Amino acid sequence: MTALAVVLAALGACGYAVGARLQHAAVHDTIDGRGLGLRHQAQLIRNPRWLSGLAALGSGALLHACALGLAPLSVVQPIGVLALPITVLLNLRQQGIHARDLSPNVALAVAAATGGVAAFVVLAAGSATATPVAGDDQLLATQLVAGAVLALGVLAVLTRSKMRCIFFAAGCAVAYGYVSLLMRAIAQQLGTTDLLDINPLPVLGIVVAMLVGGWLLQHGYASGPPDLVVACLTVIDPLVAVGLGIGLLGEADHVSTWTATGEALCAVIACAGVFALARYHPDTQESRVPATVTGSSDLAGPSSTDRPDGSST
Repeated sequence: MTALAVVLAALGACGYAVGARLQHAAVHDTIDGRGLGLRHQAQLIRNPRWLSGLAALGSGALLHACALGLAPLSVVQPIGVLALPITVLLNLRQQGIHARDLSPNVALAVAAATGGVAAFVVLAAGSATATPVAGDDQLLATQLVAGAVLALGVLAVLTRSKMRCIFFAAGCAVAYGYVSLLMRAIAQQLGTTDLLDINPLPVLGIVVAMLVGGWLLQHGYASGPPDLVVACLTVIDPLVAVGLGIGLLGEADHVSTWTATGEALCAVIACAGVFALARYHPDTQESRVPATVTGSSDLAGPSSTDRPDGSST
């Protein structure tokens, strides 16, 4: 069963990567270098490529859920971060860049983000103690997440360059991490409560969080490369989910000091990998070349002859 779970989780990661690539391309084809307005969002719902990406993402999520039912979390969850290197390779292929030409800084950034979050999840899954999700905990989590998502959204609106992409994607990841907490609350009710007596508020919270997260995700695609968006999701989502479990549910009350230190170090390494990827990504480097030649500031951004994916015409 474990071998089958590994295969399903790997296929799920491929689904995440392909879905991100398809939706990113659909978003940039729709906006054509402009912002993602309401009219463009309505067009995306009818875009076959965007819908194909949504189907790929949904299939990946379903395969990952099936894998979790066949093997422990510590085995399955780290495999999901394979979506990051797969997305990087797909993006490089789309831009006509060979993997052997990839900058060592980008490769190290991807390795840090992928390895850091995988080690973090393994440590957390192996040391955390399961605890019930009380109603007060859900309310506090809702308030914290709503504040964090709002703050990240405001920062994204006020920011330009690749940081805008990071803030939008981070807001989506925080919302999705909150979904994990609510799904656990619902799962606990299913085992102890009649179906008609289940509290509907967590279900409503999941729907709202998925809609808000999906909206932020599309703006993340419109603001930067797909591998940077996936990096934020694969790093911040599990960090938020585990953080809520530790901070609100007391899942780490019996964790040793050395394990907690290791988890903190892994989280720092993973986040550093995301910021390094934003700094050394080929799209970022290409946008700086024209500014250097003309003597203008690096903050000037890509020229009007650049395509939405960051490459020059």
